[in-house]
Amino acid sequence: MDDLEQAILLASDSPAAAVASPSVRAEALAFCARARDESPPSSLLRLCLSGLASSPHAQVHFWCLQSLHDALLHRRLVLPDDLALLRSSLLSLAVSSHAASPPFLRNKLAQLVALLIRLDYPHVYPSYFLDLLPPAPPQPGLTDMFARVLISLDDDLLSQEYPRSADEATDAMRVKDSMRAQCVPQIARHWHAAASTLRTADPAAAAVALDAARRCISWIDVGLVANDVFVPLLFDIVMSPGSAAPLAAAAVGCLSAVAAKRMDVRAKVGLLRSLLVAQQALGSPDSGLKMAPLVTTYAAEALECYRRLGASDADGAAALEMLEEVLPAVFAAAESSDDEEVDAGSVLEFLSGYVSMMKAPSEKQLGHLGRILEVVRVQMSYDPVYRGHLDVLDKIGKEEEDLKAEQRKDLIALFRSICRVAPAAAQLFIRGLLVTALSSAEASVEDVEVALTLFYRLGEAVGEEEIRTGTGLLGELVPMLLAARFSCHTHRLVALVYLETVTRYMKFMQEHVQYVPHLLGVFLDNRGIHHQNAHVSRRAGYLFMRAVKLLKAKLVPYLDTILQSLQDVLSQFTSMDWANKDAKFPSSEDGSQIFEAVGLLISIEEVSPEKQVQYLTALLNPLCHQIESLVMDAKAQGLEESSPRAISLQQIIVALNMVSKGFNERLVMGNRPAIGVMFKKTLDVVLQVLVSFPNVKPLRSKVISFLHRMIEILGTPVLPYIPIALRQLLLDNEDKDMVEFLVLVNQIICKFKSSASTVLEEIFPTIASHLSVILSQDAFSAGPASNTEEMRELQELQRTLYTFLHAMATHDLSTILLTPSCVQYLDTIMQLLLFTSCKHKDILLRKACVQIFVNLVKDWCTNSEDKITGFREFMIEKFATNCCLYSVLDKSFDLRDANSLVLFGEIVVAQKIMYERFGDVFIKKFVETDLTKVCCPPDLAKQYCQKLQGNDIKAFRSFYQSLIEKLRPLGNGSLVFR
Repeated sequence: MDDLEQAILLASDSPAAAVASPSVRAEALAFCARARDESPPSSLLRLCLSGLASSPHAQVHFWCLQSLHDALLHRRLVLPDDLALLRSSLLSLAVSSHAASPPFLRNKLAQLVALLIRLDYPHVYPSYFLDLLPPAPPQPGLTDMFARVLISLDDDLLSQEYPRSADEATDAMRVKDSMRAQCVPQIARHWHAAASTLRTADPAAAAVALDAARRCISWIDVGLVANDVFVPLLFDIVMSPGSAAPLAAAAVGCLSAVAAKRMDVRAKVGLLRSLLVAQQALGSPDSGLKMAPLVTTYAAEALECYRRLGASDADGAAALEMLEEVLPAVFAAAESSDDEEVDAGSVLEFLSGYVSMMKAPSEKQLGHLGRILEVVRVQMSYDPVYRGHLDVLDKIGKEEEDLKAEQRKDLIALFRSICRVAPAAAQLFIRGLLVTALSSAEASVEDVEVALTLFYRLGEAVGEEEIRTGTGLLGELVPMLLAARFSCHTHRLVALVYLETVTRYMKFMQEHVQYVPHLLGVFLDNRGIHHQNAHVSRRAGYLFMRAVKLLKAKLVPYLDTILQSLQDVLSQFTSMDWANKDAKFPSSEDGSQIFEAVGLLISIEEVSPEKQVQYLTALLNPLCHQIESLVMDAKAQGLEESSPRAISLQQIIVALNMVSKGFNERLVMGNRPAIGVMFKKTLDVVLQVLVSFPNVKPLRSKVISFLHRMIEILGTPVLPYIPIALRQLLLDNEDKDMVEFLVLVNQIICKFKSSASTVLEEIFPTIASHLSVILSQDAFSAGPASNTEEMRELQELQRTLYTFLHAMATHDLSTILLTPSCVQYLDTIMQLLLFTSCKHKDILLRKACVQIFVNLVKDWCTNSEDKITGFREFMIEKFATNCCLYSVLDKSFDLRDANSLVLFGEIVVAQKIMYERFGDVFIKKFVETDLTKVCCPPDLAKQYCQKLQGNDIKAFRSFYQSLIEKLRPLGNGSLVFR
């Protein structure tokens, strides 16, 4: 034992361990492990009992108790004599002076005794509780130890708050039944005696006794606690100023457990009534602060009784009356800032249930709703301590913002419920908050922010029609909002929520156009785009763009005012000192929404042609001149991707792109051709960037985006610019650059069709040289390797390439493949398309490839002649066999999958087209060779010919699916692609 004691001390946190070397400590740990795991159970038992009796060290006692617990839990100690010795020794320790040892030892001893009770009680040893029950009058040490045993038993076995196995549930029921039959009344009397005797002498021991009682109330006779003796004592402890806080909290816990006790609903009403009689001030605000868990539980139970019984039942009406009596205490608890005493989640859950119960609130209930709204406001408010962090949004501010957003979710749901049952009350509450915030120069950031947030959420609860017409108080609140200038408007939080709230109610201006100038003021003055905070300013630009999209024509009379107000913002792109290397430059997207908004405004057809030209000239010319100046300087000095000049060029091109979003081809090339001329001149200027700096990748991307817009709004007149642009984009074009290039080409194909054939013939060989390498790679394999960024880029590129080929085949451009400069790539393309249509893991790509083949057959093959030799034979010998038959017979082709069925339909169409163009040659080969190889019965082959030659494509598809399902069991589930 001496060696073990020394090893335990070296392995623990003792002074000896602090000066020992790591190797010595490791050796000590190994020694302890061997003693615990390799000693015979009887020897280990006696070794541990000896250590508990003789060692003065708490570390040794803990090791001995833990080792005994593990041995007992894992059923190493099974001999009756050993168990009897362990039981007698532990009970002796529990009722001896050992009960005054440190709390962690008492807990471990209690846990070990609780495990013995689970294994032995009552069939082996029925006297555990009688032996442990302290005699009267209760002494602190014994009372504490007995309570800890009950608490450990609850934690490890009896409590239903934790998931239990079937064996644990059976053991728990056995222990509870035996205790109820034997000793629960005596234990309950002990709890009362301990609480009354030790509340002053040893409050900690009294508190732990009541904590044990709280845990047991759910399964004992509630009358043992809910009586004329015990309940008054508990209330007296709670309300007495001299009671220690832990003791008062334990008493509240007991009372809450009594209120929550499961029972018949009418019995519950009686129980709740008795609690109210025992403490008539239960509904006072003071009770709410001192007994928050109790009043919340009481209110929730009364509400449940009312729900189950209804208002027409006498007990149900009584339950509602008791509920409303304790509501002031609930509100006081909810408004308390003491997070330790008040479970905000429970309070909120009750309030939500209470509001959802209402149908047509009475005057009294409307008053309660006002208090609940105030609770919502208080709990939604930020703590002022974070004000500075939230303004600059540093790490602390971001964490607080995220935490508050999560905390607000249930509060917002409660607020919406109130808006639903009492919309007028919610609007009146919001009005009061706004009036208070506007009338006080001292209004805090937190108060203004929460008032605006609730007003915003009110907009979610009311319908769009109510907002548009200004139903109720909205006709007063929205103008009040638009005119608002809060003393704390410079704070980021206030400014952002203000703008979001104004945006929420913008539809009000559709019916009340007299407020449009006020709305514009919000976005254009220092509350919006000109706010001192850059993030607020950017957000205001985006929201202003949304306002323009919504109100459009209603803003035309104010167009001059808008442009004048935005002059400084619009001109910043042409006034930056880009030669200053120390300057801080905005990103390429900063301010882009403002340009989009201005473009949308100028493009409105209610603006006269002359005005449109005037506005666009003032907008486009400075930007184009700035591009020309920057290009000239950059040619002389060079241009790096991250240089200020490159950033400036990106920003200006983005701005031009955004301006163009308001225009369409009908307006630009039809109704207002002068505008088309202006955009063509702008395109000329932008393309100089691409010609001069084709290798600056960020600039390429911005130019491509601009080209997309010009193709969309200029139409055919942009065609002369396309060859120049595409040639430049193909310079130093890596595989990863091909996606955005091909997306542009696909747009050109879809927009101009055969008109683009010349330029496509020029660029196709370059594309084809990439194509065979890219498409031959397996980008869609299963497993972790397919989920890398590189593989995702490859997947996107492959899809884009197939889309390109599909666009060519479906827009009368397939003959480009037959031109002298492109035909050399034809065989490679056909093989890749064939493999993809048969074997690719992406079903939608397989469908696209089948459609390409169908269109190629239509374009290249007639009944009399073909445009290229060998294609007909390829389709009959390769495509029909491998794609139309083998691929669908393969067991990997899932005929229950929706996408696979769509692909199957395209394969059926392909067979019909091949029959129409190839005639009997196709049928003869497919039936006599292909179907024969897969053991197709002659009668089914004959039916295939009949269905294929018929005019009902649906009937043919149904037959062919049935044929495939019949052929699969004949050993055709794993045919090899040829």
